[in-house]
Amino acid sequence: MLEATGLSKSYGGTVAVRDLTFTARAGRVTGFLGPNGAGKSTTMRLLLGLDAPTAGTAHIEGKPYRQLSDPLRTVGALLDATWRHPGRSARQHLRFLAATNGLPDRRADEVLELVGLSAVARKRAGTFSLGMLQRLGIATALLGDPRVLLFDEPVNGLDPEGVQWVRQLLHGLAEEGRTVFVSSHLLPEMEQTAQDLVVIGRGQLIYQGTMAEFVARAGSRGVRVRTPHAEALRNALTRQRVVFTEDSGAFLVSEMDSDAIGELAYAAGATLHELSPLAGSLEHAYLELTGQAAEFTSGGAR
Repeated sequence: MLEATGLSKSYGGTVAVRDLTFTARAGRVTGFLGPNGAGKSTTMRLLLGLDAPTAGTAHIEGKPYRQLSDPLRTVGALLDATWRHPGRSARQHLRFLAATNGLPDRRADEVLELVGLSAVARKRAGTFSLGMLQRLGIATALLGDPRVLLFDEPVNGLDPEGVQWVRQLLHGLAEEGRTVFVSSHLLPEMEQTAQDLVVIGRGQLIYQGTMAEFVARAGSRGVRVRTPHAEALRNALTRQRVVFTEDSGAFLVSEMDSDAIGELAYAAGATLHELSPLAGSLEHAYLELTGQAAEFTSGGAR
């Protein structure tokens, strides 16, 4: 289990994390989300003892990282896939880490096979593609067979098959009873991977709970409408100043429920072939909840 309690971190006059409290449970994949500059990387560094908190505590299985008697067997992490000696082979990289942590050499070969790098085990890591480096980074995190795992953008650089493999891997690790904490900007992938969420903005907690509860909070995205009398419906919606867009021959209508749209279409003489609510999504819920917490935003067209 991972726990942050009142966690804060300042760099000079800049507050990166402010009074952050959350828990990531064993047996679950917990997604860690937030806009750029929200404090995600700083939080993960604090959890791993790479930075000292200004206030509060960060615990892994009840202890600060620096108090763990056997850290590699307790927690594994992938924060930077490019961290490796470019002149060493993948096997040498892992065997060096194994030797310095009291692990047998065979463990390096076991994790290389697990991540699909056995065929290139003797190649220098400096020649690896980003996707191969991601797999090597995951192998490094798994080397000590730890009970807690932290991953920052683990699917960056992977092809679709690799993305699916990571998703299945994370689910499998959680099913074994491990704590899996993963940060990613790929919201559609996170929606398929995480069971729980921790969402932060400007260094503060915005949400902690299940994925299902988070998506449900955003409610419906609107209603999808199809009609052979598009012009009549378009004019009716415009007169009522209803917000809508058109996509592939359908109207996507916001701020109006199905009953009201049906009545409006009937009055306009527009026969409807489809009138269906659009389910919420992680992306919709995330943008709705974090819109005011983004450090950097793009200006709209004028």
